[in-house]
Amino acid sequence: MPLPTPRLLVSVLTLAVSIPLAAAPVFDVGDLDRSVSPCVDFNAYVNGKWVAANPIPADKTRWGAFDELREKSLAAQHALVERAERGADAAAPGSIEQKIGWLYRSGMDEAAIDKAGYAPLKPDLAAIARLRNTRDITAWLGRAFARGDGIGFHFGPGADYKDARRQIAFARQGGLGLPTPDYYSKDEHKDIRAAYVAYLARLFELTGVKRPLAARKAQDVLAFETRLAKASLSRVELRDPANQYHFVSVADADKLTPHFDWGAFLKALDLAPGDGLSLSQPKFFAEFDAMLADVPATQWRDYLTAHTIDDAAPFLSQPFQQAHFDFHDHTLNGQPEQRARWKRVLDAVNAGMGMALGELYVKDYFPPAAKARAQQLVDNVNNAMKARLERLDWMSQPTREKALAKWSTFLPKIGYPDTWRTWDGLKIVPSDYYANLRAAAAFNYRYQLDKIGKPTDRYEWFMTPQTVNAYYSAATNTINFPAAILQPPFFYADGDDAINYGGIGAVIGHESGHGFDDKGSQFDGAGNNVNWWTQQDRDRFDERSARLVAQFDAYVPLADHPDQHVNGKLTLGENIGDLGGLAFAYDALQAATAGQPDPMIDGLGRDQRFFLNWARVWRGNIRDKAQLVLLNTDPHAPARFRAIGAPSNMAAFARAFACKAGDPMVRSGEQQVKIW
Repeated sequence: MPLPTPRLLVSVLTLAVSIPLAAAPVFDVGDLDRSVSPCVDFNAYVNGKWVAANPIPADKTRWGAFDELREKSLAAQHALVERAERGADAAAPGSIEQKIGWLYRSGMDEAAIDKAGYAPLKPDLAAIARLRNTRDITAWLGRAFARGDGIGFHFGPGADYKDARRQIAFARQGGLGLPTPDYYSKDEHKDIRAAYVAYLARLFELTGVKRPLAARKAQDVLAFETRLAKASLSRVELRDPANQYHFVSVADADKLTPHFDWGAFLKALDLAPGDGLSLSQPKFFAEFDAMLADVPATQWRDYLTAHTIDDAAPFLSQPFQQAHFDFHDHTLNGQPEQRARWKRVLDAVNAGMGMALGELYVKDYFPPAAKARAQQLVDNVNNAMKARLERLDWMSQPTREKALAKWSTFLPKIGYPDTWRTWDGLKIVPSDYYANLRAAAAFNYRYQLDKIGKPTDRYEWFMTPQTVNAYYSAATNTINFPAAILQPPFFYADGDDAINYGGIGAVIGHESGHGFDDKGSQFDGAGNNVNWWTQQDRDRFDERSARLVAQFDAYVPLADHPDQHVNGKLTLGENIGDLGGLAFAYDALQAATAGQPDPMIDGLGRDQRFFLNWARVWRGNIRDKAQLVLLNTDPHAPARFRAIGAPSNMAAFARAFACKAGDPMVRSGEQQVKIW
């Protein structure tokens, strides 16, 4: 059963924050590999020794600076949920402490979960088994979505691309069990397809289907999804805002999908039809509709059954959990061992009541002073960004004025929401894990649906405070920094300026830079998808961006897979964010320390420490299988290329480490990328 999260136009990072206080050595120079020149491979110079000494834990697919910080956040959250569980029975009835405590307790009751087997799923499977025709199927889809169990496509709220002040309904492509449409057609993924079919057959068998029939059903599901995949856009195509929004009236939506009644669907979700919705990928929904007409009901039942079991498997008895892990984590991503039970249950708590847990997290782990310190750094970095916009030599004055107008409307949000959402109405019991998760899924989906037709709230958060990450939202023109990322190695309360600006400062710059990346630059400061560029300036921007695409296209992350390159188009937005963000943070460092002597900590100059902490943030290793999946799905480049990608384009880096023209870390001429 899916636990829905909002789908919105956001750019997510993995970065940090800072504030200059007393200079203190917070970078271990012993980590540096002096046998490697920083001008040849800066990542190996900064991170090679650490990576060699820190193998990936068996319960993970990667391990690095972000992962260490996430483990620290998990430990803090673990203490909070265990405390809530111990006091849940005596807690105020209906309080978030009681609900979190009972939710966690029910998830840790493995004996009860194993005893139940797949009994919690039987009513759903029986309902699917009764579907006989198109009308039955479309009615079932409406009921499933209404309880937060949608299958086949995605449906939820988002800011109208033409009037971001209001929230409308978005229907988006989905319905695939494999990572991308390419997995259904390319020969390089044939082994994954075979493993997927075996996994689906195993799910059918676990619910009592005999092996030969289970195998046939699994093949039917693959054939069903293969047809959907052919009508689905690629990850690169989906980066284009023109492929993310297609507003139509309900009547026109029904013309595109004559076998799927959108009015009836909206009624099932208790939504007023309004003036329409975004049927965001028309080709996908036309094919989805055609399949309602010509795919036999038996195959639809197999497809809906398979996804219902797959969604629920991590929360059912051990055989289902193991089957889910074996395919999704081990076969697909190369993870050797399951994570500890408490971590998996904590994931479910976060999916179901993450913002409530965040309210507890902030009380214990994020003092108010940290918010004020982070705000100062945000101001410094964004002022440096403004200065760059003002002096760009390739941008004309009309476009510059629009860029500065957008800059002036940035809204930074730091740490946690000013107003916490209420959890009144969510019923959690102490002893039924699956029922609790379904209740949370329905409650949260209703919370999302209730936004449709309402004004957009710029102050709403789409990440919890305990999340080690940051993001930019084009729809609201906001930059958002959860509390959990505002700590080492990104931010040191007692660290020197260079370390902090190279860490969280660059993260702040990165998120602000998303407002002007290949996607963000197509939205104005109010969040509307409008063109504010002259054609000549857009052509100049595109030409410079194409150089960055070429730079990352050339990177090969896996020696055993020399034909697998980074996708420069898929990762373009994040790479523009890195390039601009690091430059903004560097300028902010220079402004903050102007006229001050370089403290030369541990023999390292200020500029050197700035770039060293940037690279250290990206230290880490990843399993080959997981990397192959991410090359197809992740808009972020592999971490080691993020460590070197932006610095290799900056003259300041070459000066800091006395690199010369021709060194691998010095890009020049047509190869050098300068955007912001």
